[in-house]
Amino acid sequence: MRPQKINDQELLMGLMSVLSSKGYDGASLNELAESSGLQKASLYYRFPEGKKEITSAVLNFVNEWIKKNIYLLLSNHSIEPLVRLHQVIKNINTLYNNGDAICILRALAMDTGVEIFGAQIKESLQLWIKGFTSLGTDIGMTEKVAKENAFLVLVQIQGSLIVSRGLGSTSIYKTTIKSVEEMYRT
Repeated sequence: MRPQKINDQELLMGLMSVLSSKGYDGASLNELAESSGLQKASLYYRFPEGKKEITSAVLNFVNEWIKKNIYLLLSNHSIEPLVRLHQVIKNINTLYNNGDAICILRALAMDTGVEIFGAQIKESLQLWIKGFTSLGTDIGMTEKVAKENAFLVLVQIQGSLIVSRGLGSTSIYKTTIKSVEEMYRT
């Protein structure tokens, strides 16, 4: 067996970039193969079920990233809440390239991807909400207020990515991130 030409993380990041920008319906296997650095045959070897298996693997990767870099960090009671928040904001900025990237969850929720991958998309969104709810209760919010704010954070960040993309400026995203930080500093 020949050695892999690309490691799994690089492979999944390349695939994710195409799925984020094109959605499930718009992404072609040629584009996915090109972004992965693999030949189409090699991509099929790794993912025999094609685009559906590729997308599922990317979403599993995204879910694990969110779990590790958002949920578990925000839920880690051994770290001061504002330190957790600061680190999670850095992670979110990295994930979204400081507001210049498209969220794969949004991209897949816009077409038949949501029909096929709805459970994985929901899992990712719930991890965000649970993490920010945990942070909110740790800084003294009631459970109800913490959960409402967690939903608000998710909506604001996702919405700011859309608006930033549409206006061709990341300033809306950056302003939103600052308002999220302020929400948890009070």
